[in-house]
Amino acid sequence: MGFDDKLKNAAQEAKGKLKEGWGKVTDDPALQAEGRAEQAAADVKQAAERLKDDISDELK
Repeated sequence: MGFDDKLKNAAQEAKGKLKEGWGKVTDDPALQAEGRAEQAAADVKQAAERLKDDISDELK
């Protein structure tokens, strides 16, 4: 996984955590759900990048 990808995924995950937290503070279930969805998307991207790296390592 490239450093740029790691940084983007970490930023997306942090943004999702902030949204979820702000949704809890403001009692906004939709914002909480949006935050959780952003975190999940970042997790999926990170898993895909790890898989891609593992395959690349195996092919070397």
